[in-house]
Amino acid sequence: MKERRLVDVSAISPEAWRLLRVAAGYDQRDVERAVDGLVQAHISMLESGTRALSADRREQLLDLYTEELTDEQVEALVEHF
Repeated sequence: MKERRLVDVSAISPEAWRLLRVAAGYDQRDVERAVDGLVQAHISMLESGTRALSADRREQLLDLYTEELTDEQVEALVEHF
């Protein structure tokens, strides 16, 4: 697994979650297939801000997305959106 800088998953906005996913090249169905027990509805709710996933689930998502992104890309999306 790629080592990444510390990013506080509780500080990531719904818009940043969506942008991280898209920048990493995933659609919601891809994420559903990649993370056991996570369904498309969970991703939709996280990205719309209507529901927060557990910190462990958000860490799993961030790990998945950051495998495809540089630290600079992650930081830019989290800080600016």
